[in-house]
Amino acid sequence: MDEAARHALPRNAGIDLLRGLAIVFVLLNHLGLPMRIPLKATALADVLPVRLLQALNYNGYEAVFVFFVISGFLIAGNALQRWGSLARIEPAAFYARRFARIVPCLVALLAVLVVLHGLGVADYVIHRPGQSLGRALLAALGLHLNWYEGLTGYLPGSWDVLWSLSIEEAFYLGFPLVCLLTRRTWVLAPLLFMLALSLPWTRAALDGKEIWQEKAYLPGMAAIATGVLGALAPAPARVWPPLACRVLRRFGALGLLGATLGGHWLWPLLHEGTLLLLTGSTLALLVAFRLDAPGVPRGLRWLCSWGRLSYEIYLSHMFVVYGLMRLYRWSGADPRLGFLWYPAAFALCWALGCGVARWLSGPCERWLRGRWPRPAPARVGAASAAG
Repeated sequence: MDEAARHALPRNAGIDLLRGLAIVFVLLNHLGLPMRIPLKATALADVLPVRLLQALNYNGYEAVFVFFVISGFLIAGNALQRWGSLARIEPAAFYARRFARIVPCLVALLAVLVVLHGLGVADYVIHRPGQSLGRALLAALGLHLNWYEGLTGYLPGSWDVLWSLSIEEAFYLGFPLVCLLTRRTWVLAPLLFMLALSLPWTRAALDGKEIWQEKAYLPGMAAIATGVLGALAPAPARVWPPLACRVLRRFGALGLLGATLGGHWLWPLLHEGTLLLLTGSTLALLVAFRLDAPGVPRGLRWLCSWGRLSYEIYLSHMFVVYGLMRLYRWSGADPRLGFLWYPAAFALCWALGCGVARWLSGPCERWLRGRWPRPAPARVGAASAAG
């Protein structure tokens, strides 16, 4: 069987569900910061453990690493599906697809942020010493906003979310070139494996430098490399015994729960290794979902929709967070009932993400892709990337 057939990645509800959970954790984090509406300060603390409420609010960073793993898995898998082998990837076509997916939303977001900064709207004005609107724009478009924040401090929240995009797209700038240079999976895979395993050490090396440690390139790229490794794994279920699939699912689910909801126990034991458990568990679930796509209970299908809209929601959700926080403070709402504001935030973020996808990112992506040459289809019987 050719590589394209072995690595094909049809729509998978399990992967959408995982992305949906990740974006939900990001939103819970941005709603639950101490200066906003932390769940532990609400009446929920009377009926639920405070540690659980804290875990729900403070796993946004871990959720981004889940996104990184999923991104590497899907983009490398889709490249294998189109070209049959990473050694035959066409850089121009690869970059064109990334441009069509990423740039329209990014440019629209930056345009809105420039206007809001110019109008002096609170929460959107860049005001730290050493920061400027022009330099922030250059950092966002030049894929080094994470570096810029490391040098100058945090930007306003709607700018700050772009740190992960800088890491991700910097990785994909070099990805096709590395694939063409290495030519063989047996050369590429060990390089990816070493990068993936470097995650705890590259983060620990920046201990004491909060922004650098949080937003450095190498830890994020290590998580993306983990996902790429998963895409290179053999796909046919006959290669994997049923027991292996069940073990992958259980290890992945338990590891993900432990690294997020049980992080307050694991971090003192594993330290930075907790993130390696997180990325490894995410990889285990992705491989298991590709081997045997799970059914999603009706009550959780809304999360799949969130997963499909994760990019649009991620870029736009801070507009909802800031707007609701201003309304919350203006209304003089009882902080103990603050948890009631969460459903409204979720509904508005999803609606805004739907609008962005329907009227901006979707049409722009289709229009751009229709005007660029399509990659040549993978040849039947193409040689394996392993040679």
